[in-house]
Amino acid sequence: MFPLKDTEMGASTFFASALPHDVCGSNGLPLTPNSIKILGRFQILKTITHPRLCQYVDITRGKHERLVVAAEHCEKSLEDLLRERKPVSSSRILCIAYEVLQGLQYMNKHGMVHRALSPCNILLDRKGHVKLAKFGLYHMTAQGVDVDFPIGYPSYLAPEVIAQGIVKPSDHTQCEKPLPSGPKSDLWSLGIILFELCMGRKLFQSLEIAERLKFIIMLGCVDDIVTVLAEEHGCLDIIKVCGTSLPTPEELLHDSLFSEVSSVYPLFHKPAGLFSSSPRCANLTLPEDISQLCKDEDSDYLAERSIEEVYYLWCLAGGDLEKELVNKEIIRSKPPVCTLPNFLLEDGESFGQGRDRSSLLDDTTVTLSLCQLRNRLKDVGGEAFYPLLEDDQSTLPHSNSSNELSAAASLPLIIRERDTEYQLNRIVLFDRLLKAYPYKKNQIWKEARVDIPPLLRGVTWAALLGVEGAIQAKYDAIDKDTPIPTDRQIEVDIPRCHQYDELLSSPEGHAKFRRVLKAWVVSHPDLVYWQGLDSLCAPFLYLNFNNEALAYACMSAFIPKYLYNFFLKDNSHVIQEYLTVFSQMIAFHDPELSNHLNEIGFIPDLYAIPWFLTMFTHVFPLHKIFHLWDTLLLGNSSFPFCIGVAILQQLRDRLLANGFNECILLFSDLPEIDIERCVRESINLFRWTPKSATYRQYAQHPRQASESNGTRSSMSCFSADYQEAPRSDLVTLATNPGLPSARHANAEQKETPKSLQNLRNNRCM
Repeated sequence: MFPLKDTEMGASTFFASALPHDVCGSNGLPLTPNSIKILGRFQILKTITHPRLCQYVDITRGKHERLVVAAEHCEKSLEDLLRERKPVSSSRILCIAYEVLQGLQYMNKHGMVHRALSPCNILLDRKGHVKLAKFGLYHMTAQGVDVDFPIGYPSYLAPEVIAQGIVKPSDHTQCEKPLPSGPKSDLWSLGIILFELCMGRKLFQSLEIAERLKFIIMLGCVDDIVTVLAEEHGCLDIIKVCGTSLPTPEELLHDSLFSEVSSVYPLFHKPAGLFSSSPRCANLTLPEDISQLCKDEDSDYLAERSIEEVYYLWCLAGGDLEKELVNKEIIRSKPPVCTLPNFLLEDGESFGQGRDRSSLLDDTTVTLSLCQLRNRLKDVGGEAFYPLLEDDQSTLPHSNSSNELSAAASLPLIIRERDTEYQLNRIVLFDRLLKAYPYKKNQIWKEARVDIPPLLRGVTWAALLGVEGAIQAKYDAIDKDTPIPTDRQIEVDIPRCHQYDELLSSPEGHAKFRRVLKAWVVSHPDLVYWQGLDSLCAPFLYLNFNNEALAYACMSAFIPKYLYNFFLKDNSHVIQEYLTVFSQMIAFHDPELSNHLNEIGFIPDLYAIPWFLTMFTHVFPLHKIFHLWDTLLLGNSSFPFCIGVAILQQLRDRLLANGFNECILLFSDLPEIDIERCVRESINLFRWTPKSATYRQYAQHPRQASESNGTRSSMSCFSADYQEAPRSDLVTLATNPGLPSARHANAEQKETPKSLQNLRNNRCM
């Protein structure tokens, strides 16, 4: 991501085509709304970063198939140059052409074309450099199939595009698509734009649409006019290249025409990712005197952060995309009576509204004001943007409002995640720590004990799981195309997995689900696909939607650590041992509840298998799983037992008051669980539980775990003393749980805890 320095953020909106409500797909399920399809395709656009392209940031889905897009924006464009009605110098045109071609070339490398190139979509930043806007509209709408308006401007469309017309699928259940435009269609548009800059006015400004189309198609008349005008303004070469020979942007960039210009522009190299074999230390250097970074009081430190971070903080500070568009009257609400459809009376007279023009494309972009965010962060000092990683005096970065930050750290997690200033400090700190991964791995663990900023949760989880190396190459080497017997079951499971989420329910989400799950099955021939693996994959895929390799790597590291041998073809002995240990945990911590459940025959086999096979992803929505796994990933394979006991304790009163049938009904539709309380109690249960109480024969050996993924095999962050205790007799350790065994040897015998006394009495009965 690039810093926001020389640009701003903007928002625009459009409508997706509405689908009929009474039509189902081939699988018998309702058709996926076009707005969700667009939302899924949009995600990849967030990864297309280049100095000549406006960075896409977010997309939100509103009512009636409305979509609002947030992206990088500049107030000035080539449209402003044309309004001056003055010819642009040939040297300036050459620079503009080269920068536009740079953006088009990068798009083409990612299999995309602009198709909507026009003067209003070629923006100019504060330094006068080109940035192409709206370049993803053609891609996200499936070449215009999912919207009711054409993609592109008639004045600038290539002749073959106009001749093709608008192609819409006749059957909504089919995936009919028009013949996609190629890179050369953008060069035609660029040629027309450059020609207009040469003349200092628009070519088709005074003509009607029909006359424009006729004028474009009659190419024989155009050639002579273009030649005369271009020679007059000294731009004949570039206009000829763009308008007649039509090479690709890649070929045109290497033309001798740009030999002088190209030497001024350095080659763009995308920074190396966190998990790759390429070095990425170039941006981690700091001056010897750190105070020099904060010397200038007028420095705009916020503008140095990536646009993704600024947008996230803007939302936390009260920013709302739809509200901004309403304030600028781009979105206008209408009373319901004004939206009634047309109807005919017996005499043929028609009443009702005509076509609502809001369903057409309004290419207006509203600039998002950062005043509210800057006011919220006005007390944050410059040193907060450059935390000292080697400072052991505080876990929080220095700030003029450090007392407020310390107070915020003690607030409930859901409040901390909505605190703008607190999240700024956490994001900056984690961003620097992750850039130093794996060197700063221990400090990442330490900070994760406090909390994990949602914006960086996906990458932080990967660090906690010990993911390293060139994961993309490993993922690409896996055969995900050859049919295998598991394909059928995967196809059945995916449409039922967390489909309340718009991202995972999109066709793009289904395709990614399929590839990641299949990659795991193919790369683990000794294991098999069990139902529930899709739910286990969902959190990783959601957090790494644009990085399937990282989602696969995280899942591959997670399963051996917490679900070792759970996915064997015959896993009955592993599951049975796991449930037996869980029963022992219930008896140890709550003998009364354990006795009651045993008396009514409500054993863990009836309710706990989905819990542990999916690590609770089958029973909780994603937003709760995120908070639960933030802590789970800090622990070892015995921590899930504590989560299970904590859930039962929240339901304790209802379970004790009910019989078998009522308990079955209770767990068939699990009541609301307070996840923050569940996490807090799970940690306490973990501290109080001796190691021998959770020992499993079929668990992964700690040495195997450390060798396989390099992660910590303990939860020393929860209790350092606990981890030093060797495996010993359950009764001996339970006399004073949480203390190291050395203290038991020398300490006087203390009173046995009441829970253990009850456990002993129950065993004797």
